[in-house]
Amino acid sequence: MTVDKELEKLSRLTPPAPDPEARTRALAAAMQAFDAAGNNTTAPQGNAKGWRPSSIINWIWSPAMNKKFLAGSALATLLVVPAASYLTFELARNGKPTVGQEEIAASRSKNDAPKPIAEPVPQAGGPVTVAPPVPQTRPEISEPVEKPAADSAQVLQDNEQRAPARSAESLLSDFSSDEISALLNKSDGSDRGAKRAAPTAPGMVAQGQLLVEPMAVAPSPVPPADGHAQIQLDPDRERFANAAANPVKSVATDPVSTFSADVDSASYSVVRRSLTGGAMPDPQSVRVEEMINYFPYDWPGPDNAEQPFKATVTVMPTPWNHDTELMHVAIKGYDIAPATAPRANLVFLIDVSGSMDEPDKLPLLKSAFRLLVNRLKPDDTVSIVTYAGNAGTVLEPTRVAERSKILSAIDRLEPGGSTGGAEGIQAAYDLANRAFVKDGVNRVMLATDGDFNVGPSSDEDLKRIIEEKRKDGIFLTVLGFGRGNLNDSLMQTLAQNGNGSAAYIDTLAEAQKTLVEEAGSTLFPIAKDVKFQVEFNPERIAEYRLIGYETRALKREDFNNDRVDAGDIGSGHSVTAIYEITPKGSPAVMNDDLRYGAAGRAPTTTSGNSHQGEIAFVKMRYKRPGEDKSALITTPVGDGNAVASVDAAPQDVRFSVAVAAFGQKLSRVPALDTYSYQAVADLATASRGADPFGYRSDFLGLIRLADGLSQR
Repeated sequence: MTVDKELEKLSRLTPPAPDPEARTRALAAAMQAFDAAGNNTTAPQGNAKGWRPSSIINWIWSPAMNKKFLAGSALATLLVVPAASYLTFELARNGKPTVGQEEIAASRSKNDAPKPIAEPVPQAGGPVTVAPPVPQTRPEISEPVEKPAADSAQVLQDNEQRAPARSAESLLSDFSSDEISALLNKSDGSDRGAKRAAPTAPGMVAQGQLLVEPMAVAPSPVPPADGHAQIQLDPDRERFANAAANPVKSVATDPVSTFSADVDSASYSVVRRSLTGGAMPDPQSVRVEEMINYFPYDWPGPDNAEQPFKATVTVMPTPWNHDTELMHVAIKGYDIAPATAPRANLVFLIDVSGSMDEPDKLPLLKSAFRLLVNRLKPDDTVSIVTYAGNAGTVLEPTRVAERSKILSAIDRLEPGGSTGGAEGIQAAYDLANRAFVKDGVNRVMLATDGDFNVGPSSDEDLKRIIEEKRKDGIFLTVLGFGRGNLNDSLMQTLAQNGNGSAAYIDTLAEAQKTLVEEAGSTLFPIAKDVKFQVEFNPERIAEYRLIGYETRALKREDFNNDRVDAGDIGSGHSVTAIYEITPKGSPAVMNDDLRYGAAGRAPTTTSGNSHQGEIAFVKMRYKRPGEDKSALITTPVGDGNAVASVDAAPQDVRFSVAVAAFGQKLSRVPALDTYSYQAVADLATASRGADPFGYRSDFLGLIRLADGLSQR
């Protein structure tokens, strides 16, 4: 401000008039100095021969550089700059060099031979010829041909006359005004303050990179005409454990249904991830029983731990088929009071391989385990083993009383390396054995995206390892994270054979549900090898179809074989199984009576016809933790279990039936082709009931998403 004021004052002053005498004195002094300099000048600079001494190399090099090579550099600049501009727009628009489908077709129609992206620019020492890139073939690069400098200059001059120059205006004409505007306004989002990085032109490489060979350019994906883009997960990288939907079976030939308990909930979370991401889920990812068992239900439970289960059976009309009925079997496990829960010895087996370096993988995993640690009691023990190529112990067995030490070890986890899961599993079980708690809970909690690619990585090899370790009384929980390469099939294999369960964590809210709100059922088992067997009365029922449990099917003889492994149930867990049954004489019967079979034979009776009027007979087998001999629970099903209408069924029964209908529609079960998503939503809305955590409200939102996506 001070300088501005001084300048303003000076601008108002009147400049002094020129002094003629001072001007004369100055001119005289200048002329005198000029004359003195002329008198002192001797011989001119240089030599007598008239040219400056110089080497023969400079004599040849200077004219070439000043004329022809200077022109060549200018030509190279004219070619490279437009090409770089072209790829700048391409990379900004698509993230990689792309060629549209129409351009490829036009190019092939003109000439079957592939065209180079840009004319090669010859350099001193001889031109280098590069073969054009051909898809799925390695291009050949010819050897440099040495030529004299004079010949090189001549070749360069000829190329200057032939080389076409493309202006920036012609490059910009390849893009519409909307595309250019979108590119200029595009923001990275991760670093808004950073300068925009300049992409590299086709046929060139970024600074600091070495071009080994030209790459074939893939066409860009064409967006849908309606402007709606759906997320499509790579089916080759995500593996799901599922099987074809259970068929309708005739009671005359196959009256007994046997299956293992399933308390997993991973499928529901995977379905939710797909729908909220704007895509219908892969039918193979839908396991209906896991969707049903995802929700908490208020089934009546046992009065004491002596009998760990109680079964409640309801027979009701089928909402999607008026000629059939549903037999709804609800099992509730005994809920251990937190104060009486046994001590826990937990080993966190955490995948820190390079594939876990995504926001919904390792960062979410660390937050989830922090929630679990804050839920444990001070006397519980936590150990941490990581694996990425090689397994390592991050935290030796530590009491939860030292909570800050455990949380600090979790926070230090960083991703990197390949996935050697088998070695990590071995190390985790060894650590669990060292800190084993007798009459307590000993469990390995494996957290991974399932991408096992180092060491014994086949499902069968890892299954064998888990089967050997479960004999030591150490259970397994598998937590899946992330998308893109989720190995759900392996997760299910490990959980089923490790006396454990599997869950998929896609959000922190899901981690809260699985590891905090349902910590008792997740960590504390009340029974293992739980099996179900249902026998239908051929006098009352003609056909049946089990909804879900395709991957849990057992042979009839497996039910009484205690050596056959089955699912486990934790404290307070609920298990629901639903059969669609066809009464005798119903027009919905699909199988003809057997000509020579026992279709008309009366069922075996006992004295007093004790089973007269029964529809079915439900049996359950289970083993207590630490025991090898199973116990049996039986429940007959009769007319007293039936209700006259859907609305007369208990509220939780109706809601679970709505979930079963939704899962079957996503699985594309033909029996529900005529039952709309709106009908599913109406049934779920009418039976939503108490929803303290909002799970059922979220389910209604998923139905609406599926309805909208299915109409595209």
